[in-house]
Amino acid sequence: MAIADRRQREKEQRRTEILEAAERLFFSRGYDDVAMNDIAQEVELNKATLYLYFENKEALFSAIVLRGFARLNRMYHECMEMEVSGITRVGLLGDAYYRFNRQYPDYVRTMRYYGSERFRNDTSPEAAEILAASGEAHNLICSAVQQGIDDGTIRNDLDPMEITLYLMITFMSILSLGEKWIALLDERGISSEAFAGNFLRFIGPAVEARTPPQDAGIDERKSDDRV
Repeated sequence: MAIADRRQREKEQRRTEILEAAERLFFSRGYDDVAMNDIAQEVELNKATLYLYFENKEALFSAIVLRGFARLNRMYHECMEMEVSGITRVGLLGDAYYRFNRQYPDYVRTMRYYGSERFRNDTSPEAAEILAASGEAHNLICSAVQQGIDDGTIRNDLDPMEITLYLMITFMSILSLGEKWIALLDERGISSEAFAGNFLRFIGPAVEARTPPQDAGIDERKSDDRV
């Protein structure tokens, strides 16, 4: 049993070493400019050994994408453990996604590239795990929105998944602004970081529950008195 355990640990360690070598190359060169031979040389293994762990370059790249989702979802789960209202939790999740983009830009680029047509027909074992991890991220945000609807801090006239998609699509677009938009902001003295940071302040009133004016009841009573 001890020998089997040791061999399993060695296998897992080697897989990790392959992934880390591939990460360095994919992050620095991009997907198209990296071959399995390059990864084998980086990790100091023969190419045949790589194929014992990963079916092809696509599967290896997918495994790296999965590592990115794992980091992001860990940050999301930290937000879900806090004792806060729904609207506050949504804000915390937005902040977590912003921090993930700033702290792990290489993972962000890798995850976005994986979402392109290039990997539309990915059939690697990691593809199903990526789909599950992506779904988990969506569901965590949707759960926070639903909490806000239930506790009265988020408007209840829209479907929680609809609100989730509005938030995610808009914020992802803001964090991937093109150069011409960044230049336009610069002309106004607004950094792209400030623009992204102001997103939740801007979108907050659109999703917060509407509170009736405090004098609405008074006006109604006055109207009844006149009748």
